[in-house]
Amino acid sequence: MSVSEEFSKPQNNQNLSEAILVDTPLEDPKDDRLGYAPFARNLAEALRNIRTEDSLVFALHGDWGTGKTTCLNFVLHYIAQMPEENRPIIMRFNPWWFSGHGDLLVQFFRELLKTFQKNKLESIASSLATFFDLISEIPEPTGLGKFGGKTLSAVLKKIGKEEKAWEAREKIKCLLRKQNRRILVLIDDIDRLTVDEIRDLFKVIKAVADFPRCTYLLAFDKSVVVEALKETQGIPGEAYLEKIVQIPFELPVPDKAALRKWLFEQLGLIFADTPEELADQIYFANVYWDGIDHFINTVRSIKLLTNTLKINYHPVKGEVNSVDFITIETLRLFVTKVYHLIRFNPDMFAGKVDSYGVAAQHAKDTLKAFHEEWVKQLPENDRDSVKKLLARIFPKLDYVFGNTIHGDSEWRRQLRICSSDIFPVYFRLAVPEGEIAYSEMRTILMLGKESTAFGNKLLGLVQQHRPDGSTRVSAFLERIEDFTQKDIPKEQIPEILQALFDVGDKLLVLEDEGRGLFSWGNDIRIGRIMFQLLKRYDSQEERFKILQKVFRDGQAVSVIVGEVAVLGQQHGKYGAKEKDPEKECLVSLQHVGELEEVALQKIKEASSGGRLLELPHFSGVLYRWRDWESEEAVKRWVAKTIETDQDLANLLEGFLSKGYRQTLTDRVGEVKWCLSPKSLESFLNPVEIIGRCKNLIKSPPEWLKDMKKIAVETFIKEFELLSKGKSPNDL
Repeated sequence: MSVSEEFSKPQNNQNLSEAILVDTPLEDPKDDRLGYAPFARNLAEALRNIRTEDSLVFALHGDWGTGKTTCLNFVLHYIAQMPEENRPIIMRFNPWWFSGHGDLLVQFFRELLKTFQKNKLESIASSLATFFDLISEIPEPTGLGKFGGKTLSAVLKKIGKEEKAWEAREKIKCLLRKQNRRILVLIDDIDRLTVDEIRDLFKVIKAVADFPRCTYLLAFDKSVVVEALKETQGIPGEAYLEKIVQIPFELPVPDKAALRKWLFEQLGLIFADTPEELADQIYFANVYWDGIDHFINTVRSIKLLTNTLKINYHPVKGEVNSVDFITIETLRLFVTKVYHLIRFNPDMFAGKVDSYGVAAQHAKDTLKAFHEEWVKQLPENDRDSVKKLLARIFPKLDYVFGNTIHGDSEWRRQLRICSSDIFPVYFRLAVPEGEIAYSEMRTILMLGKESTAFGNKLLGLVQQHRPDGSTRVSAFLERIEDFTQKDIPKEQIPEILQALFDVGDKLLVLEDEGRGLFSWGNDIRIGRIMFQLLKRYDSQEERFKILQKVFRDGQAVSVIVGEVAVLGQQHGKYGAKEKDPEKECLVSLQHVGELEEVALQKIKEASSGGRLLELPHFSGVLYRWRDWESEEAVKRWVAKTIETDQDLANLLEGFLSKGYRQTLTDRVGEVKWCLSPKSLESFLNPVEIIGRCKNLIKSPPEWLKDMKKIAVETFIKEFELLSKGKSPNDL
């Protein structure tokens, strides 16, 4: 079965995906996944068939985490299946349990004594206890000065103890020869001890290794032990070890295919309910063979990776691309420095490479220099795999390593880590507060089958705010562009557009207004969505019929008027500097004319119903009314509307605009309100209202506050500047 098939295979036992793989060795060979059982069976047979009375020391060498303890457990399992008369007496000693808690010599003899007592070898146990008491009292060899005036008596005492210890030792050896069963001592986790403890343990083994009918099976990472024993008693560690171990074995290398199969089974459980579009099989296969496989060499590496994924994937499930998430977690566990490099340098990894211009070339040179530097610092064994892996998940690096430049049209929709918008989610392990999660997007889009439900949801989002003060509806309108090309069913497009042109005016809130040249408000977002959805229809006639209906039935006058104006600008109208090619225009020029009539009718209905003055972007609506009917018609309505001071203030508020002023030394820009009297001249004479405005400020009524007050004050200020021959921009 291929990597991609195994990864995507449906799983039935969903509870397994919640189980953490504890780092507990296996005990029963039937659970063997890596081919250790046959080796352990043969080793058990070899231990049983020892015919000599001499002591033997076996060693099982294997890197840390490769399964030495599992192999020892399997050996014990097979020994337990043997007839009792052929079965050795087992003593299992794990020195790591006693690490830091006293002399290992004491602990070892204690365990050996218990083993003899448990197996009813009381005479041997008694002699062993005597032997231990004697050798524990024998002082270490020292200089004569230590004994001072008692040197001779101390030396004689030591000699006496040594002779008695020798006698006790010989007695133990004699008793061991008389009993039929061998003693098998298994010592594990030696490589976890400190250097001093490793040396002490091998001194213990050396001291008792010649007991007859005793077999020792030691499990350790040879490189660790050799390093700890180096120069012990003046000989190299390898030579010292060879003096103790007669029969060394290497733990079988785990079958790589078996390791992969187990890993893929675990991944299949973890990602079983991940949406198909976020778990691309071919992409996973490419990523796996490019780099992940390089780091999967032991049981422990699989447990480490899958346990991490089980914990960390849940908070972001459905918000990240599962293949990218597996990859970045692999890097975090096995190449930690590279992970942190990515995390704290998003601009060097996420996004695309700029292609043109002097600044773009400088950025590309900087990019290459940055990546070439850290790649040189990687271990040579990991370098090629890490480079390939990163080039897969970060297309920007394809330029660094291969001069290939990619676009980014699908990255955000696929929740790829290389999308600058999605990148932070992989490191926060949660969707940022106030953002629209991928799963929530899918749920909302399901409402697109019916315009009223979809519109009501948008109105709900406009009441919810993000930490920066903007509304969640702005986040939704930005995110929906990831779905407009193909994810939204074509039959739902008219319903979604109907909702936008029903409630669109209520979405044009101040909190979401763009700030500066490189930002925009919800009106622009709605326009982009409209264009992207309608482009999925092949003919201008189809698009026109949809727009004609949704505009006629819609209630969002400002949004409708604004979009009709944009459609006209494609044909060179309303101040556009040039026309778009006819085939790129959403509708024909004739269609624009018919839609203008629909929009004009909407304006007239709003003006007669008293709603026009309340519309967002009110001034823009008046300009289009002037264009589509006449300046005189608008003037008549304005003259009648501003008969009251409150409606005059309302009208001025509709012409108020916000800008920002910032000097080179400012960290934050200052809000600058603008209301040019010249912008009013198409609809009224500013001179005729300046006196009324000054009186309002001089004796402000209770209702003159907030934006209305700002509008009146700004109008007065700019009127006076113009009267003095100055420009309001001089402020």
